[in-house]
Amino acid sequence: MSKFSPFIVLLLVVALAACKGKSGDTAVPVVENRQAKAMLQGIWIDSETEEVSFRIKGDTVYFPDSTSMPAYFRVAKDSFMLGTQSYPVVKQASHLFWFRNQNGDIIKLMKSDDPNDVLSFDHQAPPQSVTVTEVMKKDSVVVFNGERYHWYIAINPTRYKVQKTSYNDDGVGVENVYYDNIIHISLFHGADKFFWRDFRKQMYSQQVPAQFLAQAILSNMTYSRVDAKGFYFNAMLCIPDGPSCYVVETRIGFNGEVDYKLLER
Repeated sequence: MSKFSPFIVLLLVVALAACKGKSGDTAVPVVENRQAKAMLQGIWIDSETEEVSFRIKGDTVYFPDSTSMPAYFRVAKDSFMLGTQSYPVVKQASHLFWFRNQNGDIIKLMKSDDPNDVLSFDHQAPPQSVTVTEVMKKDSVVVFNGERYHWYIAINPTRYKVQKTSYNDDGVGVENVYYDNIIHISLFHGADKFFWRDFRKQMYSQQVPAQFLAQAILSNMTYSRVDAKGFYFNAMLCIPDGPSCYVVETRIGFNGEVDYKLLER
């Protein structure tokens, strides 16, 4: 039977104790401040401008902006936790609420006592989109090699939601909802239709990074030119309410084959 030195035995005991302590670790649950949460129930307005900032009802924060989605919230660790964001609470009472936004600025709110402020919220309907809400159509006739061709584009709004995180005037992160489009292209040679297809943003996944594409909408399609290789259209994939766009050339051959090429970002 082998023997161990006292020093080795001591090392083994310490290691076993460390392993036991590590395996026994459990996540400490975040304790919610229910009293603070109860005081936040109601409509809150900016102390200086008296503009409505948000309404709290139950576990949910509602925003007057029709494109902003309601968000779950809680108060814990001396912070106002809204969705995945956390804002340190500076001061709170039944009639006032001060917290620091994402820039470190102190947002000073007071509870509204005007019953008309509730009219700023309409949560029976889903958040409204500021993107296309009606079918947009455009078409034209072009002549190539003495032949007349007719192209037709229809931008069709859908109910496919695209969510984007933005910051409101208080510096609070909110989820905005937009709706994507499906764009239809038809090509005619005289009276004969030789191409028709619906284009979706997923068709441009090889030209546009996945992270950008997830927050983008297929916002527009414009005719560019025609040559011996086919008809060229420029698809615009943009982040809603922002300057960021990818422009992808969409070439439709006379045989109906489609090729894509990134033009700019």
